[in-house]
Amino acid sequence: MTADDTPSTTAAEEALPMTDTITLAPPTAPGRPGLRRTVPSLPGLTGIEIRKSLSTRSGKALAVATVLLAPVATAVVAAASTEPLTAVDGPIAIMGLLTGYLLVSLGVLSTAGEWSHRTVQTTYLLVPHRGRVLAAKAVAVALMGALLGLVSTALTSGVLALMESGVSWDGAPRAIGAAVLAGAAFAVIGAGVGAALANSAAALTGLYLVLLGVMPIVSTFEPEVANAIDPANAVINLGQGAEQAQSAVNLGVWLVVASVAGWIVTHRRAVQ
Repeated sequence: MTADDTPSTTAAEEALPMTDTITLAPPTAPGRPGLRRTVPSLPGLTGIEIRKSLSTRSGKALAVATVLLAPVATAVVAAASTEPLTAVDGPIAIMGLLTGYLLVSLGVLSTAGEWSHRTVQTTYLLVPHRGRVLAAKAVAVALMGALLGLVSTALTSGVLALMESGVSWDGAPRAIGAAVLAGAAFAVIGAGVGAALANSAAALTGLYLVLLGVMPIVSTFEPEVANAIDPANAVINLGQGAEQAQSAVNLGVWLVVASVAGWIVTHRRAVQ
């Protein structure tokens, strides 16, 4: 065989050795985006809790009763009283306290009602962070308590303006502020106790027994002790401008103890 008979190779064949193999990488599937669980923000949860509290007939009835009880009671007392009223700060503070007592129920039902009606599983399934849920409930009942207390106090002030003449309104703004504070504080206290006991009947009975039964007895036999621990005295003193610091501490201790107790017990309780 001559040199002319040798098969010719192209430049591409010379550049690619015969021993090399070409491997084609399989096409990679586009990565699936990770699933993210969105948790509602605190304002969003607060709005949800407000709607939940006012969505039932009992919640709406409680809100209406909270607004109307104090002004109706004021009208009855003013009509029956034969002694002239000298200042409005005392009556406004007392009626604000009466409204606060009703708002205890609103707070209790917002937390203990979840366990009593067995809706707590759905609540903590949607938002597993229990502390976040409790914070939203506390903010929600505080806002509702303050707003309902403000409306009730405004109506009470209107009744006093119509039925009482020649009275002093000097302390009215302070008394109105104390009434609004009482509405928010008692609602949060109720929410904390309700979260701790997880039973609406037990929480309501226990709280009202302490507030309306035990505290008046303590006031009768140990007035100094009652003045330091009774939230009713704190509200009245704040409304009348007496012992402001001690009264604020009194309400603050009730708020903190009830809220912390509810937080601790709720985190340790199994959701069933």
